[in-house]
Amino acid sequence: MERVAAMRRLYELVNAGDIDGFGDQLADGFVEHDAVPGMEPTKEGVKQLFRVYRASLPDLRMEVEEVLPSGEKVVGRIRATGTHTGEPFMGLPASGKSVDVQLIDITRFDDDGLAHEHWGVFDALSMMQQLGAIPAMAPPT
Repeated sequence: MERVAAMRRLYELVNAGDIDGFGDQLADGFVEHDAVPGMEPTKEGVKQLFRVYRASLPDLRMEVEEVLPSGEKVVGRIRATGTHTGEPFMGLPASGKSVDVQLIDITRFDDDGLAHEHWGVFDALSMMQQLGAIPAMAPPT
């Protein structure tokens, strides 16, 4: 399977709320290098993280803005949006507030077409400000 298509498929499955299908695209020995505190850096840990995101942000969308293949790895620039209308998120009750954040994902795929490793960064500060958990800084005067 072509690696760029495999990367896009991961986001399509998350957008559809098919976390089990998403997990089927991860190798059994999958390693998450950008683990969230309290999350196992494994296939099951990542599936649990996305279940939490989908439960809190039921309309979560991960829009692929750009993908760049590089050997076994694919780099994706992603825009994630959603509305906090579901379960509490990191102790925050549902607020009805929207989030719109940027992510960079690097995923290594093997010849089996499955994701084997992931590295990533996302604008967590901006997300928490948008949810009202952290005050936004005033622009300098």
